Amino acid sequence: MTIAQALRESAAALAASSDTARLDAELLMAHALGVSRSDLLLRHMDDEPPPGFTGLVERRLAHEPVAYIIGHREFFGLDFRVSPSVLIPRPDSEVLVEAAIAGRPDARAVLDCGTGSGALLLAVLANLPGASGTGIDNSAAALEIARANASALGLGGRARMIRADWNEPGWTDSLAAPFDLILANPPYVETSAELSASVSEYEPSTALFAGREGLDAYRALVPQLPGLLASGGLALVEIGMHQADAVSGIASDAGFTAKLRRDLGDRARVLELTQMQ
Repeated sequence: MTIAQALRESAAALAASSDTARLDAELLMAHALGVSRSDLLLRHMDDEPPPGFTGLVERRLAHEPVAYIIGHREFFGLDFRVSPSVLIPRPDSEVLVEAAIAGRPDARAVLDCGTGSGALLLAVLANLPGASGTGIDNSAAALEIARANASALGLGGRARMIRADWNEPGWTDSLAAPFDLILANPPYVETSAELSASVSEYEPSTALFAGREGLDAYRALVPQLPGLLASGGLALVEIGMHQADAVSGIASDAGFTAKLRRDLGDRARVLELTQMQ
């Protein structure tokens, strides 16, 4: 059997459980071979499949995300290490990075609340060479991933990752406030929400769920942001597609004006928060 044949068979098997079956098969094959996907498609289609490929496909058939199987995911043109300790960066979140870069291209100090893999913070820093940033997370395992990503991207000298929990008193004491930009992709899924098996069975629940309405993290974090934001600063908060009004209300009560940004699917995705004058 050739790799081309193995890819066809694997894609057919994965089609029942994945909307991106062919892509999944190609990424898993490239990982098994230790080459890039483009190199796979250009140079290896007539080769014999490596012995480890079948096991990788079986893991995907059990709904394990491809990003966790191969250990990395591209986001905003950068390659990020991921593990089950962190959420997998989604393309929809790139609108937050775009808004940050466009909204404060002169930013010098950036804070990322709930940094996870560090994807948001590091993508912003990679595009704002004059900025430095701090990523906070309550997970030591997530911070280890974020530090590794900062180092791999050559941003270790400009990105500090520290353990902090915005639900705990004094969590801001170790932060060098104020910040020109604050980024946040907090948990915002309702506890009763039905998620796909690849999410519910593999991604960290503490980074997903936020109470009955999915608003608990916003209620805790957003009222604390004015004390961290520099004059003229901008806070960007990712939201669920049906949460724009509720989170805008929380932000208004905290003294913010909220502007909605939508993702490529025209879904509500990010609120830009500026302090009321």
